[in-house]
Amino acid sequence: MQASGKNAGLGLALVSACAFGGSGVAAKPLIEAGLDPLHVVWLRVAGAALVLSPLAWRHRSLLRRKPLLLAGFGLVAVAGVQAFYFASLSRIPVGVALLLEYLGPALLLGYIRFVQRKPVTRAAAAGAAVAVVGLACVVEIWAGLRLDLLGVLLGLAAACCQAFYFVFADQGADGEDVPDPLGVIAHGMVIGTLVMTVIARPWQMDWAVLGGFASMGDVRVPALALLGFVVLVATVFAYLTGVVSVRRLSPQVAGVVACLEAVVATVLAWVLLGERLSGPQVLGGALVLGGALIAQSSRPAPVVGQEAAVPVPQDREPTSA
Repeated sequence: MQASGKNAGLGLALVSACAFGGSGVAAKPLIEAGLDPLHVVWLRVAGAALVLSPLAWRHRSLLRRKPLLLAGFGLVAVAGVQAFYFASLSRIPVGVALLLEYLGPALLLGYIRFVQRKPVTRAAAAGAAVAVVGLACVVEIWAGLRLDLLGVLLGLAAACCQAFYFVFADQGADGEDVPDPLGVIAHGMVIGTLVMTVIARPWQMDWAVLGGFASMGDVRVPALALLGFVVLVATVFAYLTGVVSVRRLSPQVAGVVACLEAVVATVLAWVLLGERLSGPQVLGGALVLGGALIAQSSRPAPVVGQEAAVPVPQDREPTSA
């Protein structure tokens, strides 16, 4: 049961990384068609909140039971990651900003080890280190590094927010009152929408762009179709599978596997947008994949006197609120 739960969690984490990785390929044509990047983020989060609003109503008791968890997930895991990442893009190269954001898993290991004072497996730490080196190759950090202190700090802030995404996703999974991940995501999207509305100011958006077409390579695609993919697949589906995978694995392992998102984004950009892969990027993708495999091979150390206990909490099925 423990092995099957871990394998299922790994599969969900991989699916989530692939879904998240497709967001940039679908969002870039919308930005090139005339939408501001922050407006695309607002459309993404607000659309997801609208789709998940029935779940938010169904799990409305979470507002009373877990208000701090919902606020943290919405402010940090939804709005924070998006806002800080796009802000960093305005000051530093895209590749550097992406690498900084995906330092989140490494920061997560430090948080677990030194703040929560929990053991970190050697496999997870080694996997994170290998994945970070691979990400440096995927984004070709050496191609345009310009040190802008504020831009670097914004990128690191995005990484911190990404690390806490995994912390909040696992929050409460070891207790008796386990919050339903569907409810947490739904309320997080609603709260994130409220925050991003203040930041993005969507009333200034060029709404006419959504009624036209956007260019994906040599193909003209309806802008609404791209937006639908970003909302339904790269946000709703990606967050749902991602949070459930954290419950089945652990935050530290799921965080390293999530680094595959950068690889997926690079490959999709090559196939759909004609952005070619270089030799170092191919090597980097292999390193990220290797790091993810190393991390997922970790096993929790048994507690003394409990070697024959039931499966560990992170491998059990999440229960409904």
